[in-house]
Amino acid sequence: MPHLFEPLALRSIVLSNRIGIPPMCQYSANDGVASDWHFVHYGSRAVGGAALMIIEATAVTADGRISPADMGLWNDTQIEPLARIADFARKQGCVPAIQLAHAGRKASVGLGWQPQHTLSKAEGGWIPVAPSAIPFGEDYVQPHELDVAGINHVISQFVASAHRAIDAGFQTIEIHAAHGYLLHQFLSPLSNHRKDSYGGSFENRTRLVREVVAAVRAEWPERLPLLARLSATDCVEDGWSVDETIELCRSLKLLGVDLVDVSTAGLIPTAKIPVGSGFQTEFAARIRHEADIPTAAVGLITSPAQADHIIRSGQADMVLIGREILRNPYWPMSAAQTLGQTVSCPQQYLRSAPTGSKGR
Repeated sequence: MPHLFEPLALRSIVLSNRIGIPPMCQYSANDGVASDWHFVHYGSRAVGGAALMIIEATAVTADGRISPADMGLWNDTQIEPLARIADFARKQGCVPAIQLAHAGRKASVGLGWQPQHTLSKAEGGWIPVAPSAIPFGEDYVQPHELDVAGINHVISQFVASAHRAIDAGFQTIEIHAAHGYLLHQFLSPLSNHRKDSYGGSFENRTRLVREVVAAVRAEWPERLPLLARLSATDCVEDGWSVDETIELCRSLKLLGVDLVDVSTAGLIPTAKIPVGSGFQTEFAARIRHEADIPTAAVGLITSPAQADHIIRSGQADMVLIGREILRNPYWPMSAAQTLGQTVSCPQQYLRSAPTGSKGR
């Protein structure tokens, strides 16, 4: 079996190891434009030895932002600062990816560390959209229900943002269909009460995700991989389930998705999530084996031994390390030291690298 520091091929891209950085919102953009904070934050992590870095949820439209300070790719002025990040990451041997997202009914809220409620117009907020006119929770407004024309516009916005991602030099896109945001809202019967071809049956509720993936894959270069992030379960009775996720992943594989980033929940604020060490890995394992598609495991994976075990035991093809890489951007290098592996690292840091490591 492969181990944590073996390469992984996804189409023409070969990741140097099985460690990735998941998308983690920084809430530091101005009108969707990446700031100096983003360059320093992502640059320091690209140096740290991870093979893949997925830039935070990046809105395909202004009203699809989670907060007014979210990153965006809905116009061309947002390309250049992201291109600078992507170019720097590539030069460090880290594959730059970007997550394209639409927040749906969870849009127009405060920054991640602020109290969460729908912002008023005076606070810089707007009325969000959703598959059905059902608010996310008590402190959230009733969203506008998208009509079919609105749904088609969302698809075109994902495609337009994918083109800008190409122009910015990203080598991978991740479609965000998890954590209770718009595409996940269409998947779950708890948030999707539609009576048309986008609601009701499994086939109908998954239609928008499949259409977005198909439309983006048709425009995204064939040689480059396409990822999807899914919540495997709503963690609520009668919600979206892992069995449905597996069935959807079988379809996504046929549509050209190369790896599924497996998370959970986010759709209902009252969901009881059994948080613990590696608590989502079991879902990555089921999807990997039952849908026959590569997966990435994420969620409280903290130690090198734990991460290596996930790969060696065939539970996932990659691990995405979030909190630990926020604490220590150079976690991959320290993991290599712990596991007795070598890594590629900057010449400037070679004196601190594991014995046998090579400079870049």
